Amino acid sequence: MAYMHLHCTRSVTIANRLMIAMAFVTLMPYTVPAADELPKEVVLPMGLASKAIQASLDACNKDGYRVSVSIVDRAGVLRAMARADGAGPHTVDSSKKKAYTAASLRRPTTELAELINKMPHLQALGKVNDQMLMLGGGLPIEIGSEIVGGIGVGGAPGAHLDDACAQAGLDAIGAVPKVPATK
Repeated sequence: MAYMHLHCTRSVTIANRLMIAMAFVTLMPYTVPAADELPKEVVLPMGLASKAIQASLDACNKDGYRVSVSIVDRAGVLRAMARADGAGPHTVDSSKKKAYTAASLRRPTTELAELINKMPHLQALGKVNDQMLMLGGGLPIEIGSEIVGGIGVGGAPGAHLDDACAQAGLDAIGAVPKVPATK
């Protein structure tokens, strides 16, 4: 009797395993196409973000400017940030907001600020949310043909100087130039 009970239990267990295996084999083709439909997204690696930040800090430091540099991803989420020794506390927020604005609107913030000056009816663009800052120093990070984020520099004595330091960061990682080279 015990043998028959063990044999029946074993048969049920084997049958259950076979049914589960058949379900996986049957349903597996339906899960692969769903994964294929997910969007593919290029992400700026942390190593490149760090390299860009260091190059921007070095460029500003060489000229005696104490700044903060922020890198955001394409969604505007902070990836990395550094504040140079002696940089003002306000530079942390300004660098992050410039990076966010450049990534979100996919344009240099100097270009956006000039556009708003020329076309005052666009001033609302700067008030889309509290993360926007329409001051020079923010550049979109474009690698290949993809905007992968933004870099923002705050603290140099002029937007064109923040732009130059941000461009040094882009140059260090081989990103598409966004500021014309100075002669």
